[in-house]
Amino acid sequence: MSVKERVAKVIEKIRPYIQSDGGDISLVEVHEDTGIVEVALHGACGGCPSAMATLKGGVERMVREEVPEIKEVVAV
Repeated sequence: MSVKERVAKVIEKIRPYIQSDGGDISLVEVHEDTGIVEVALHGACGGCPSAMATLKGGVERMVREEVPEIKEVVAV
């Protein structure tokens, strides 16, 4: 399974939690050379002041636990 497929699988596990708060998340790109994952936040997450905390403390932590070659998750 590729790095992108593994990251996508983690994002799909996280989505229901984000959707329960009125938002959504989608995978935009995985840069395997730099270890950076780009995601887009939608709905309530787009303008929520807590979105960055959710992104770094939740999404990034979970992605890095399951896909250790990833260094950072950023919103685009």
